[in-house]
Amino acid sequence: MKVFRTIALTVAASIAAVAAYPCSRVVYLGENNSTILVGRTLDWRTPIPTNLYVYPGGIAKTSMPSGPRLEWTSKYGSVLAVGYDGGVTEGINEHGLAMNGLFCKMSEYRNPVEGENVPVVSLAMMCSFFLDNFTTVDEVSQWLDTNAFAISGEAFDGGTVSLLHWALTDAGGNTMVMEYDHGVLKTYQSRDLTVLTNDPQLPDMEAIENYWKAKGGSHTLPGTASSPDRFVRASYFINRVPKNQSYEAALGSLRSIMGTVSVPFGYSVQGEPNISSTQWTSISDITGRKYYMHFADSTGMMWIDMSRLRFNPGAPILKLDTSSHSDLTGCVNDRLEKSPGFTPMW
Repeated sequence: MKVFRTIALTVAASIAAVAAYPCSRVVYLGENNSTILVGRTLDWRTPIPTNLYVYPGGIAKTSMPSGPRLEWTSKYGSVLAVGYDGGVTEGINEHGLAMNGLFCKMSEYRNPVEGENVPVVSLAMMCSFFLDNFTTVDEVSQWLDTNAFAISGEAFDGGTVSLLHWALTDAGGNTMVMEYDHGVLKTYQSRDLTVLTNDPQLPDMEAIENYWKAKGGSHTLPGTASSPDRFVRASYFINRVPKNQSYEAALGSLRSIMGTVSVPFGYSVQGEPNISSTQWTSISDITGRKYYMHFADSTGMMWIDMSRLRFNPGAPILKLDTSSHSDLTGCVNDRLEKSPGFTPMW
């Protein structure tokens, strides 16, 4: 893939926990963009409490509580998955821009230059910033052309430092991957970027995939829970399911593929956080504006229908508390309750 830009971004302190778990991301692109779905698994060795929030537009926000920071008033509303009730793991806004953060332990960050007045963004607010302010991948690209920022956050789960990369997909089917490499943020933009997992970074991952393409996936596919194996399996299947299916069939295809890259519940490998149980699976329906989620220990899949929500300024913030999620199934709009919003883990 072509690198569209490299931007030197500095990093202040450790990376936040809230958007940095091992996982797999797969994009289904229907014929003529008839159906665009973004599937994602979230894998980790311990349970990750994740609540769902609905944020309207018109809310003033900051990227940090003080110091050099970004300040904005949200232009667009969104549905957000919030880990530990303290930071956004992923989300989709009212215009269909979806963003997900995935663990990538090979990411390398550069410390901030002393005396440099660069705004700092907590990863608790990273996804919110982009979903609040942009509708397309091209808009994000244009903003990144002329803006730099540092990142701050907290370690988690006994001191684990979160290193990650991100992917965004818009209603035109375009995807952008953002990865750090030796202190530089590289971005890759294409409709062909339909799969992302963890390590290694995208160019090396594509080299591994090319090896398996030469072997022929119809004869053999790698079957372990490692990041490269999950990438190869997801890429093989997403490029071979029909793209002219009904909505229900497309959703079924993607759900099946997410199952092939899920890690069995209760399974983990000592010292390998990239190989951990799938805690939950989500699907962002970009064309139909629905957000689906299925917890591994739940009996059913639930969804939020965005077409039945108010995102205009003045609408209330809503929350779905998933602490008792075993019975959450079907449309859960009626389970959303007014909320003051989450408190960021700066």
